[in-house]
Amino acid sequence: MAEENKEMTIEESFARLEGMVKALDSDEITLEESFKLYEEGMKLIKDVSGRIDLVEKKIRILESQGGTEDFE
Repeated sequence: MAEENKEMTIEESFARLEGMVKALDSDEITLEESFKLYEEGMKLIKDVSGRIDLVEKKIRILESQGGTEDFE
């Protein structure tokens, strides 16, 4: 699953996580399936969090090189 996570965009990862939450809220999911989804979700969150951190670092570097400007 780790390789799949890296191929998904951040938006796709969030959509997958939303689907997992809906599945976990379902009354038709078994306890074993819940554990598998939970494990997959935690790995996905860790991966996405790392990618977001990397983007934030890149933005800080760009801001320090060119100054900061408000978007408003």
